[in-house]
Amino acid sequence: MTATKSERAYRMIQQRIVQGDYLPGDRLKLEHIGEEIGSSVVPVREAIRRLQAEGLVTFEKFVGARVAAIDESEYVHTMETMSVIESAAVALAAPSLTAEQVAEARAVNEQMRDLAAAGDFDAVEFTHLNEQFHRALSHRCPNPHLVMLVDRAWNRLSALRNSTFSFVPDRAAASVEEHERILHLIESGAAGIDIELAMREHRMTTPRAYLARIHADQPPAAGGTVTDRTTPDRTRPDSTSPAITTASEGAPA
Repeated sequence: MTATKSERAYRMIQQRIVQGDYLPGDRLKLEHIGEEIGSSVVPVREAIRRLQAEGLVTFEKFVGARVAAIDESEYVHTMETMSVIESAAVALAAPSLTAEQVAEARAVNEQMRDLAAAGDFDAVEFTHLNEQFHRALSHRCPNPHLVMLVDRAWNRLSALRNSTFSFVPDRAAASVEEHERILHLIESGAAGIDIELAMREHRMTTPRAYLARIHADQPPAAGGTVTDRTTPDRTRPDSTSPAITTASEGAPA
């Protein structure tokens, strides 16, 4: 089936946000996007509304649509959401996962293990493989609604332009071992609740380590407390948007 103009606009804008072609705070010019897909602004507006509902775009009166800026709280909230929906998806998928499918996920994890042990740690590639591992399990979930929600969360994480393993590289090896434990639970036919809780704990361990690291690096504010901060977007020196690294680094995991 041929995609509608609204669907084409949605996919194009979403891809450019995820890949970093559109940066936090960038204004989305509906007329130009319409020209690119050969349409009026009407289907582009429909696409913008979908992206706004997903949190990728904001709409300001008298300004228009902009790529949503991301802050530390948004990252944590997104990870909390992912920890709930993805763990449920994997728990539901577990009983039907074949030995071959588990072996595929383990092969990806072994590549991650090799990267974690390498002298020159490649956080970008590690993050890419991490997403592969997680999707290999959650996308076998028999509930299509959960799979759709997990996909949306991945898109949101990609839009954060943040590879947390760049900031906490020591988490990489531990993450690999947590993956192995989850695979062992699946292979041993563990109860769904045990798999779900293991996934949820795994999902939240990295953001906790990340937050501990960045707050430990902050100087005390007046009164001896640690100030909240966001890290400026390093892909755009003049930007005040609180993104951390480029979209090519993938989603935090």
